[in-house]
Amino acid sequence: MLLRQCARSPSLGVVNTWSTPGPDNRRRSQRVILSVPVSVSGDGPKGKFTEETKTLVVNAHGALITLAAKVSQGQQMELKSASNPEMQSCKVVYIGPAVQGQTQVGVEFTKPAPHFWHVAFPPENWTPVADEGERGVKGPVKGPVAAPVKTSKP
Repeated sequence: MLLRQCARSPSLGVVNTWSTPGPDNRRRSQRVILSVPVSVSGDGPKGKFTEETKTLVVNAHGALITLAAKVSQGQQMELKSASNPEMQSCKVVYIGPAVQGQTQVGVEFTKPAPHFWHVAFPPENWTPVADEGERGVKGPVKGPVAAPVKTSKP
């Protein structure tokens, strides 16, 4: 279920969830598939660590990153984006599967930072592509929209 749309999404897309959706699992903001270089530092079982990594998904309240360092749920860390000079405090809220020595880790900012990623997030009523065959997106549209033209083969 984790990032189930990544395989067929472009490098920038939207993920509804990285866990099972349900009434107790509502999201405060849309998640955007975006790879951003980040530096993460914290205290691990072997002492202090700093690791250069990247995001898999970002949202207005945190990110899903990959880490080689061992971390635990609730652990406090500092995160710095390559595109933002400020350091952001965060805590580990999700620990996912490990692939080739990298664990997927969900982090949540400890203080609101909606502009940290310098991304305009889609509105809450935006929906991702419903049909795998479609290339566009469905959602609120303003102004004229060009429809695909089907041509018949001679």
